[in-house]
Amino acid sequence: MPHTSPHVASLVDSADTYESDFGRISQLTADDFPILKRMSLKRIVLEPGGVREPQWNVNANQIAYVVRGTVLVSMLANADEFASFVVQPGQMYHVASGAIYHIENVGEGTAEIIASLRTARPAHFSLQNSFNAMTDAVLGNTYDLPASAFAAFDRHDAQQIVRREGPARIPDTAGLPNAHLFDLAGQNPPLSYAYGSARLGRKQFWAALDDLSMYSLEIADTGMREPHWHPVTAELGYVQSGHARMTVLDPDGTLDTYELEPGNAYFIPRAYPHHIEALGEEGIHFLIFFDQPTPGDIGYRATASAFSREVLSSAFGVPEAQLPRFPFTPVDPLIVGRANPVDPVE
Repeated sequence: MPHTSPHVASLVDSADTYESDFGRISQLTADDFPILKRMSLKRIVLEPGGVREPQWNVNANQIAYVVRGTVLVSMLANADEFASFVVQPGQMYHVASGAIYHIENVGEGTAEIIASLRTARPAHFSLQNSFNAMTDAVLGNTYDLPASAFAAFDRHDAQQIVRREGPARIPDTAGLPNAHLFDLAGQNPPLSYAYGSARLGRKQFWAALDDLSMYSLEIADTGMREPHWHPVTAELGYVQSGHARMTVLDPDGTLDTYELEPGNAYFIPRAYPHHIEALGEEGIHFLIFFDQPTPGDIGYRATASAFSREVLSSAFGVPEAQLPRFPFTPVDPLIVGRANPVDPVE
């Protein structure tokens, strides 16, 4: 990268918070990515037969995108709400704060998941450690069993990823529609152009969302995510593929331009203007998480239609006759074509 940016960190190169032969977990929180606010990012890799042990988030809802592999998610939420479903690549799942859930690789290859939590410092409890906190007698009373029934529990500290013994057991109901499952890849992109598209995992399409959402953004080298800002929405992005450049303007006038590569994450605080453009012929695919169920958006293109030419002339200090002929844009396109050459990479 041209320089160290406070807006950028690597999720794939960050130190694993857990690693074993069965999988690994890495994350970016405010402790190692200080610019983060209200959001964090996690990467979970499960080898065949690997199981992310049953656990629950203490302080945040979570949404997750399956990058590769096939996983089974089972959960128990408030008011005895049971759910169990299979998640394929390009699909997403939602877990409410406090709901206990597990993730299990039920496919033949490695599974990879990118998840965003609605807190900058996530915390969780494991099922095993919560059992360890209670005596054999208390557990026996809970299940109408003698205390001796729990003598085999050796009370060791929980392993975040364990290995399943035997074949995967997928409930017959796992293929039924479920409010916690969202087929983002199967969505007909609400925004689609010859030079890019955006699939939208937001409240409008996914009723389970309360305080998070996600866009799957794909842009060819002939397109560009126009300069814009989100009035009350922070943006936490992950580069799934491609190489890109972004520019972010801070309120103190600092301009930060940086390059992104696969495995990088970036964070844009609320209302900071920024843009995204592909640098390679292969284009880019970003997984972009937001801290609102419906992201707000104000684009530069529509902004030029909000004010008279006299106002724009005065604001820019440019005679009206020399102002560009801004196209009238009552509805902002989000992605625009790139007719001009790419600015040189410094």
